[in-house]
Amino acid sequence: MNKKTFYITTTSSYVNADPHIGYALELIQADAMARFKRLLNYEVAFGYGTDEHGLKIYRKAQEAGKSPQDYCDEKVGKFKDLKKLLNLSNTHFIRSTDPFHVKAAKEFWNLCYKKGDIYKKNYRIKYCYGCELEKTDSELENGVCPIHPNLKIEQYEEENYFFRFSNYQQKLLEFYKKNNDFVLPHHRLTEIESFVKKGLQDFSISRLKSKMPWGVDVPNDPDHVMYVWFDALVFYISTLGWPSKSTEYQKFWPGMQAAGKDNLRQQSAIWQAMLMSAGLPNTKQIFIHGFITSEGKKMSKSLGNVIDPFDLVKQYGIDAVRYYLLKELPPSDDGDFSHLRMKELYNSDLANELGNLVSRITTLVEKDKLVIDDKFQYDFDLETRQNLEEYKFNEALEYIWKKIKTINKEVNEFAPWDKQASERKKFLLIVLDGIRNVAFQLEPFLPNSSEKILELTSGKIKKIPPLFPRLD
Repeated sequence: MNKKTFYITTTSSYVNADPHIGYALELIQADAMARFKRLLNYEVAFGYGTDEHGLKIYRKAQEAGKSPQDYCDEKVGKFKDLKKLLNLSNTHFIRSTDPFHVKAAKEFWNLCYKKGDIYKKNYRIKYCYGCELEKTDSELENGVCPIHPNLKIEQYEEENYFFRFSNYQQKLLEFYKKNNDFVLPHHRLTEIESFVKKGLQDFSISRLKSKMPWGVDVPNDPDHVMYVWFDALVFYISTLGWPSKSTEYQKFWPGMQAAGKDNLRQQSAIWQAMLMSAGLPNTKQIFIHGFITSEGKKMSKSLGNVIDPFDLVKQYGIDAVRYYLLKELPPSDDGDFSHLRMKELYNSDLANELGNLVSRITTLVEKDKLVIDDKFQYDFDLETRQNLEEYKFNEALEYIWKKIKTINKEVNEFAPWDKQASERKKFLLIVLDGIRNVAFQLEPFLPNSSEKILELTSGKIKKIPPLFPRLD
């Protein structure tokens, strides 16, 4: 019997800057879902990668006095390093400069062109360099992009290829109506429906090579390269080997996408219209997360409050960072990172409630020389499962932590250290089973700690050293 399949992918990240905490959040959320599905016996594909074309990269390479390809080759290492840093279980990593992706982008273009959805015209636009997107007057605040208010809006007038986005207004609205869980949380689906209902404007999908040569060549037109967003979105299927009739593409697509709220339009409208144009299945579902502030303020280099995930993991450890991002930040809204709150959660939840529980129980078990036969079969509690299916990572962890608190309370009330050996051993076996059950359910969130608890609480038990040494 074939396994059920699950494919999840994050957005591709520009290599013009080091990985930031917002992207780490997206990767960890996707990883939690991938691990959860594997424990439900799904065959899982999980991909992430880098977006290496476009104006941002071209300008950064020029500033550095390097070719764009050399610049990207130097920068991509840190993004690959996120796999080990964040303990990701991804199966795929892709670069938009990979030859197979370039081939896929060209084939996708050809399909849309044959459909009659690509044409050429002269046009004038207002353009945000930070978003790499056109901006209408209604999207600007005081003449600047609200997401990148420190960047001046640029204006272009040139001949470009366009995608007939306007052809897909009604088709998108019908698609949303038929798939009312297509975008989660639901208020993001309402948001994109509202955007589409206002009417869709055709958008530019090429740049003149004479002005910006760094991109995928437009098929049969040596004067143009593809606009970075058109090329980058194809990454979701080129990762799986499309357009070849690969078993991976056939097996895993359509899949699920995770993205930040600034990507809502691109993922849930533009990409879906492109798929419709190419005659390919639409994405199964999109999960949209919010932004992260730093100590209550928007992160910026000028304020010096940008959070480096590499520094964060070095300071607190990966499971602690994963716990904070999945537990403390609302999965579908904006949240804040605070070192004070991080230390509070670390000491109270991880060091005290989980770590101390495991240490004192395994100490007692070791003294009693108990041997555990590891034949227990665990499953997710219904509430944990439902929360994870809806990407409510924080609520799933809150529920699991109630179980941890309950076990601690039962241990304190029973006081096994004061009981006769036979009575104590019987109680410890029950508690140990509860701890192992909790460890199983924590695997999507705290994989290192989960693995250590399950490994060290079977066979001849020895005291487990503190999983999370307390912070001063």
